[in-house]
Formats: sequence, structure tokens, C-alpha cells
Amino acid sequence: MMSSFDDRQKSYESKFAHDAELAFRAEARRNRRLGLWAADLLGQSGPEASQYAEALLATALGENGGGRVFERVSADLQGHADPQMIRTKMEALLAEAWQELRGA
Repeated sequence: MMSSFDDRQKSYESKFAHDAELAFRAEARRNRRLGLWAADLLGQSGPEASQYAEALLATALGENGGGRVFERVSADLQGHADPQMIRTKMEALLAEAWQELRGA
């Protein structure tokens, strides 16, 4: 028979895994939308914009994904958007993604 401590530990582990998955999904949504936004600023649309967004998703994999995404978009958007504008857009898109995931 499991003790209440074991039950509580499993519950915390399950919640941690769930929260980590939600965070991953929220960041992926943010990055895809950021890629589409950046592609639009670069004059890309349709399949070209989707390819850019998908490439941005790949950039985000691994450690410090958000930092690498910001660096790539900042480099790509030089002359189109300043770093503060990009950070603000990233924050807004992440909040939007979280709201959608919590509402779903």
C-alpha cells in the first residue's frame, strides 16, 4: 500500500510534467506566430512564410531556445524591427498562447 507521501510525490511529478508540456506547447505556438510575423515584415507570404516559421521552431529546440529564437529574429529583422519591438511581440504572443492553452 502506498503512503500518502508517495501519492503526493506522484501528484507533484505529474503536475510538473503537465506544466512542462504546457510551457513547451505555449513556446512553440509563440515561436510559430513570431516566425509568421517576422516573415510578413520581410515581405514573405504563403509557403515561404510557413517555411520561415518552421525553421524558427527548429531554432528553438534545445537549451536556451527562446534566446536563440530572439537572436535569429533580431538578425533577420535588422532594419525592419528593433530588439525592443521583437521582445514586446514575443511577450504578447506568449501570453496569447498561454491564454489559448488554458482556455482549451
